[in-house]
Amino acid sequence: MCFMTESYDLYTNAIAERVNEILKQEFLLEEYSLNLKMMDKLVKESIEKYNEIRPHYSCHLLTPNQMHRQDKVEIKVYKKLYSNQLVGI
Repeated sequence: MCFMTESYDLYTNAIAERVNEILKQEFLLEEYSLNLKMMDKLVKESIEKYNEIRPHYSCHLLTPNQMHRQDKVEIKVYKKLYSNQLVGI
């Protein structure tokens, strides 16, 4: 099982790779032999649990959805680096 993005943006593909890793390691989706319709449902349920139920250290032990709904803790933003922003240029 592998999710790919339609753009060839390195940042977007890195996110897709991280999602693949989480689905395989934490939700063990690679272990199931299901048809595409059932696997699609299982992936959607896993993502819902990841965003609604599972607390994250990077979100100060809030779920991602709780983190986005609150306004007390600053949300980390990972910006893209462009070649003119690299050290020494």
